[in-house]
Amino acid sequence: MPNLKAKETKGTATMTSMSEFLARVPKIELHLHLEGSIRPETALALSVKNGVKLPPFQEVKDLYRYETLEEFLAIYTAVSDSVVSADDYRRITYEMLQSCAGSNARYVEFFFSPQVHFPNGISFDTQMDGITAGMADAERDFGIVSRAAPGVNRELGPAAGEELLDMILVRGDQKLIGIGLDFNEAPFPPEPYGPLFARAREAGLNVTAHAGETGPADFVRSSIDSLGVRRIDHGYHVVDDEDLMKRCRDEGILFTVCPSTSAVTSPWHDLSAPDHAIRRMKDFDLKVMINSDDPPMFFTDLGGEYEKAAGPLGFSPADIRTSILTAIEGSWLDEETKKDWTASWAAEIDTLIAELA
Repeated sequence: MPNLKAKETKGTATMTSMSEFLARVPKIELHLHLEGSIRPETALALSVKNGVKLPPFQEVKDLYRYETLEEFLAIYTAVSDSVVSADDYRRITYEMLQSCAGSNARYVEFFFSPQVHFPNGISFDTQMDGITAGMADAERDFGIVSRAAPGVNRELGPAAGEELLDMILVRGDQKLIGIGLDFNEAPFPPEPYGPLFARAREAGLNVTAHAGETGPADFVRSSIDSLGVRRIDHGYHVVDDEDLMKRCRDEGILFTVCPSTSAVTSPWHDLSAPDHAIRRMKDFDLKVMINSDDPPMFFTDLGGEYEKAAGPLGFSPADIRTSILTAIEGSWLDEETKKDWTASWAAEIDTLIAELA
């Protein structure tokens, strides 16, 4: 069982604002991309060090400006190319988890994109050597526990995904806790990846899939049916199919929603709109929990996503509590840890809510 007792804090004074409450609640992050967490100044430093050309910009922060998922993925890939050595991976992993800890995240399950780096000659083992070093350093320095899930690039086809799974299974690292289906949804439906995900599940890996962000509601359905997932990353188009919403509610499917990126990569650009998908999912009693996705690339962090949830998306303190406890339940932690954290975190959050009142 991960030991986070040193990180736990109890309220000691009456709070004066919702922002303080949001800052102090313990958090879990289940939808976070390593390459999408590279700070712009780090991307620049690594590109100079490794002789990698980035897209043109006037200020380095301007690298992270886009209006569609396709534009974002182009920058994501370019920035990823600047990461070359194991120490580069250690640095970006450490900085990502440092940011999470700064938002009072205590546990993180994050994605990384190995197949983006293979054309540059960077092996899976080189990536993992650096990533696990960064995870260990962050746990030592910040008390934050983390696990990793390689993302399968659906654009490359199932055969490439099978090769990646072989690498994951050969590595046999306990910190490799699952896999996800990632990258642009259309025109890459989930069904062809069914055998790959079945083999991953048989090998003891957890599974999740990006679905319903830009793809239709049917991609959510087929991810559940064909891939065997119980967790959907984004999933916003589920609101287009009420029968599917009822099924997901009845079956307890978890949706890892990301406010800032939803306003760019999905059709729901206005977080304050009554019909925003995340609000509708919450109001329909779907299991939703709050994440940061690619935080520096959208000028946010996990704390900022909680602010957006409690602000324009209308999450109450009780909704925030439900989201956090739902995240524990839907995480890939062992059942004993889930039970322990659910009890202790609920008590901690209840104390903070009482102080807020």
